[in-house]
Amino acid sequence: MSLFLDSAFPADARQAMTLGFVAGITTNPPLMAKVDRKPEDVIAELADICPGPVFYQLTAPTVSEREAEARRFLALRSNVALKIGMTTENLVLAAKFAKEGVKVGMTASYSAAQTYLTCEAGVAYSIAYVNRSTRLQGDGAALVSEMREVVDACDTPTTILVASLKSASEVVQAVVAGAHHVTIPLPLLLEMGDHPLSDQAIEEFGRAVRNA
Repeated sequence: MSLFLDSAFPADARQAMTLGFVAGITTNPPLMAKVDRKPEDVIAELADICPGPVFYQLTAPTVSEREAEARRFLALRSNVALKIGMTTENLVLAAKFAKEGVKVGMTASYSAAQTYLTCEAGVAYSIAYVNRSTRLQGDGAALVSEMREVVDACDTPTTILVASLKSASEVVQAVVAGAHHVTIPLPLLLEMGDHPLSDQAIEEFGRAVRNA
């Protein structure tokens, strides 16, 4: 299982890498738009900061243009990975890159049927939006569970990567439901390591030492 940072800000990436257990970085078009720089420069810097996979999401309007866009970004650094919107048309492109050894995630997957095709295409990641799926379809955790059942039944290298996580409890629910990987923004990542009762216990331990 891997934990990813969901951010396009190099400062976030540097802080996340100091934790020692963040495996990679995911970006998407809205996150990239928040950084006022060329996308190529942002991805290259993130890939220099993070030794693990750094995902760039394709945005070109046609399949041929998306392939050219992908190859342009893949040439930037050896650890650049791809996110491709989940459609049957895009699966063809994703399978092509997967056969070349590229790490690819089919993003915005909203059904177990889409995950099944992702498995058959030999693509590394089926990416689910948990919070958004809960809002639009009723139960994001249930979707993750069904997707995991499909992956296990197919017995392929495809894994489930979950995004759109808005709280610590939502992260835990997704993991319990069967997610192989999660990607979360830095504030949530940092928040998850703290708890008021932990702080209280640490303070009590400190008082005990001082009063010994």
